[in-house]
Amino acid sequence: MKKSAIALLAIVLLAGCASPGKITKRDYKKDVLIQTTMGDIVVRLSDLTPLHRDNFIRLVKQHYFDGLLFHRVINHFMIQGGDPDSRNAPAGKPLGDGGPGYTIPAEFNPVLFHKKGVIAAAREGDDVNPRKASSASQFYLTQGKVFTNAGLDSLENGRLKGRKIPENYRAVYTTLGGVPHLDGNYTVFGEVIKGVDVIDKIAAVPTSKGIDKDRPLQDVKMLKVSMIKRIN
Repeated sequence: MKKSAIALLAIVLLAGCASPGKITKRDYKKDVLIQTTMGDIVVRLSDLTPLHRDNFIRLVKQHYFDGLLFHRVINHFMIQGGDPDSRNAPAGKPLGDGGPGYTIPAEFNPVLFHKKGVIAAAREGDDVNPRKASSASQFYLTQGKVFTNAGLDSLENGRLKGRKIPENYRAVYTTLGGVPHLDGNYTVFGEVIKGVDVIDKIAAVPTSKGIDKDRPLQDVKMLKVSMIKRIN
């Protein structure tokens, strides 16, 4: 092979390897497969939240989530992961403060709310984060519970301080279920289209009551997170 051909081949190979997190148009037509130690979950990201969608795709293509734990698990609420400090974290270590060093501006959309099985971004509290910017890597998958209309009324008059839950949300929260008090406070950016039962299994595991509160006593790991061809 001629030197010029070898040089050209080297340039092509380097270009292909230089940006492992580069997003292509094809990525927008793919889903995200989260392979865990308790089963597989398939997530479809929303085009209504392009900043969160693109950031998540970029991290997936960098293999950022591979080997991380679901480090915060609360039954009838949600399961949370994405802290890079959780990779190979020793038992008993408190987790939840790690990330890639930047945040994503909030992208609230009325079409996206906290029904069971959505993916949403974790974030720091309002006292230090009044604009509700999202963690760039920590996310949660909702489980929640099924509400009665009376239960939603009570939530409106109490925790929501008079804020009304839209009727179309109510129809979902009283059938499928979810976590309505999070609406308008955390960015939902997609939903699980396969493996909601895996969320239920993970949410039910025993968790710590110590300084690593809500961490599963036996690690629940994301073995591999990857982009896959859409299943439907």
